[in-house]
Amino acid sequence: MSVKTFDFSLNTTGDTDMVDITDDIGKALKGSGISSGVVTVFIPGSTAGVTTIEYESGAIRDFQVAVDRIAPKDIHYDHDARWGDGNGYSHIRASLLGPSLTIPFSSSKPLLGTWQQIVVVDFDNRPRTRTIILQIMGE
Repeated sequence: MSVKTFDFSLNTTGDTDMVDITDDIGKALKGSGISSGVVTVFIPGSTAGVTTIEYESGAIRDFQVAVDRIAPKDIHYDHDARWGDGNGYSHIRASLLGPSLTIPFSSSKPLLGTWQQIVVVDFDNRPRTRTIILQIMGE
C-alpha cells in the first residue's frame, strides 16, 4: 500500500461560497500513480467544509438557503461577543458540514455518482485563500 499527500490552493469569496474541486481531485489521483484506494479530502480551518452535491445553480442556492435557516447570520453568537469578528455563524456552519470527506477510487478515478461533485464550502464572512489537503491511499 502507498500513501501520497498533495495540496492545492483556491480563492473563495466567503458567505457560503461553493467551489467545485472534483477535477482537481481527479488530476491528483491520476498523478499519484495509485490506481485504486481511497482519497481523503481535508480543509484546514474552522470556517469551511467539504461535501458532495449536484453542482448546479438550483442545488447550490437551495443549500445556501438551508444553511441560512439552520445557522442564521443575524442572531447572537457568543463567539462574536468574545472576538468581535462577526463570523460566529460560519464556525457553526462549518462544524455541521465537517472538514473532510473520504472517497473511494478505481482506475485513478473517483467513484462518484453521475451528478455528484466534490465541493468546498467557505462560510466565512470574507474572501479567503484556502488550502485543500488530499491524502491518497491505495495500490
